Amino acid sequence: MTTLEVKDLHVAIDNQEILKGVNLVMKTGEVHAIMGPNGTGKSTLSQVIMGHPAYRITSGEIYFDGQNLADMAVDARARAGLFLAMQYPAEIQGVTNIEFMRAAINARRPEDDPISVMDFIKKLDEKSAILSMPEEMSARYLNEGFSGGEKKRNEILQLLMIEPKIAILDEIDSGLDIDALKVVARGVNEMKSPDFGVLMITHYQRLLDYIVPDFVHVMMDGRIVKTGGPQLAKKLEAEGYAGLRDELGLDIVLTDENVDAGL
Repeated sequence: MTTLEVKDLHVAIDNQEILKGVNLVMKTGEVHAIMGPNGTGKSTLSQVIMGHPAYRITSGEIYFDGQNLADMAVDARARAGLFLAMQYPAEIQGVTNIEFMRAAINARRPEDDPISVMDFIKKLDEKSAILSMPEEMSARYLNEGFSGGEKKRNEILQLLMIEPKIAILDEIDSGLDIDALKVVARGVNEMKSPDFGVLMITHYQRLLDYIVPDFVHVMMDGRIVKTGGPQLAKKLEAEGYAGLRDELGLDIVLTDENVDAGL
């Protein structure tokens, strides 16, 4: 069992405090969802876990299997079994999907035991079929010329191929029509096992209809203010965040403005 633990995490960017004491514990075998209004720190949390250099931890810690992530470089975090499906995947010319995924797989294997070409191709064919991805997509440059839906599907293909211990999905549902959402959810559900955990960041209940969470956390003003089960997400869908704010007696102004770069 692998554990990701966030302890009283405070984070700033450009001298503006974004996370103001986040506490979260998740383990493999679990599905967690983080919901909340724009500007509350959801995507900041994902970026800090993976080591984005723009964000500065002012206090608190993040532990992955007992090791402080602050002591680990970004690539070391990935090799240890963390994975981030980004909200806006980058396009990289000159590197094909095949090259990228094979290198990522081998980075987590012993140097003297790379995955064989035949095993890689067999696995790629199996995982591509789950996502209904045509074979030629793997030969294209990474995300270059892909539609928004294709990029998101490609992120899930990478997830299936690399097989991390814990995956963070940052608004993997944004911009997807219902058919594409079902395909992406099918890929994530394919990964479910006692050796895999997923943390989903989303605004919408509809994703949670297809990937059912064990825990739903609500973030407001840089901290987790409430945790519950799947019914909490349905309550938010029906009543909105203002109702929860009033219920908890929080003095928080909710706006639609995106006050945090990257959220």
